[in-house]
Amino acid sequence: MSINRGLTEEQVLLRDTVRKFAEANIKPYAFELDEKEEFSYKISQEMADMGFFSCFIPEEYGGSGLDYVSYIIVVEELARVDGSQAATIAALNSLGVGPLYYYGNSEQKKKYLPKISQGALWGFGLTEPEAGSDAGNTQTIAVKDGNDWVLNGSKIFITNASADITLGSTVLAVTGTKPDGHKELTCFLVENGTPGFTAKKMEKKLMWRASNTSELYFEDCRVPEENILGKRGDGFKQMLGTLDKGRLSIAAMGLGNAQGAFELAMNYAKQRKTFGVPISRHQVISFKLADIEIGLELARTYLYDVCRMTNRGENIIKEGAIAKLYCSELAHTASDHCVQIHGGYGLMKEYGAERFYRDQKLLEIGEGTSEVQRIVIARSIGCFD
Repeated sequence: MSINRGLTEEQVLLRDTVRKFAEANIKPYAFELDEKEEFSYKISQEMADMGFFSCFIPEEYGGSGLDYVSYIIVVEELARVDGSQAATIAALNSLGVGPLYYYGNSEQKKKYLPKISQGALWGFGLTEPEAGSDAGNTQTIAVKDGNDWVLNGSKIFITNASADITLGSTVLAVTGTKPDGHKELTCFLVENGTPGFTAKKMEKKLMWRASNTSELYFEDCRVPEENILGKRGDGFKQMLGTLDKGRLSIAAMGLGNAQGAFELAMNYAKQRKTFGVPISRHQVISFKLADIEIGLELARTYLYDVCRMTNRGENIIKEGAIAKLYCSELAHTASDHCVQIHGGYGLMKEYGAERFYRDQKLLEIGEGTSEVQRIVIARSIGCFD
């Protein structure tokens, strides 16, 4: 890895600590967990004990109180070893904790954040079968009935939502129609075990096979008025704000995936010999590795800079989209080169290259597809004015 550009001593220590943890506590089990599609409660609790479940939860709620650069370093280092465990942490912090921390009231924070810090999960119920990139097309509805709201509908592809340690999920629902004719969208905090709410594990995934992915179903599910997150009608704004920051964690996963794939490819290229020399000395291979290194340098520098903007409270709509797009597509290129450099062995599971290749694909889809990121960027530079 390159020199510590702009990192504080504390951030360098954090990076080294997370890397050692990932190498010792995750890497030996990643292959087996991926094969079995098994969510590891043991590793999850170990990550919680390390403070990874509560990266930017304030210390008053039992959290680590990290800045955004430090949080992104945690995700990056986990993804360097295993996308599944990185996904658990990225989704929990950016999508689970984020809405609770930024939009929740004092009572909601006190109720949920300390439990998450200690090892509980929380989901982010946005995506539906007919509402992915088009979040405004949400079909889940909530109807007021006395002091309760009755939810009906479903969500899909929700990370961390159906594990035994999941407390609940933040759920976007239609609560009416605004004066301009658009849907009024509101976020609700729905606890697992609430009557009428079912969270079901999804299986047979291409990637992140050791993470928990879920379908959520609401059938006359009653939640009290006090479970509204923020104010009625603020749901769409809350979701967009959450995704803006969440894109940085996906970018970190892309950067970590690319770093891991690069190291795997480099190690193999130095060991594998053809025509009497290591294949790393062949120009066609060395250029592939050089191209990945260029991408890693640019991606890390830019992503960390956008995280510093986040720390300062600056608007990162365009920058977050650029970081997410660039890092996710870098992961695609790096993992593809990694498989290619391994040749036939790259197609065999025990060599690890194919897992990096599989795990990167969701990074170009989740939290806004690459196509959506380009729309966001184009809009930001005035293309649609």
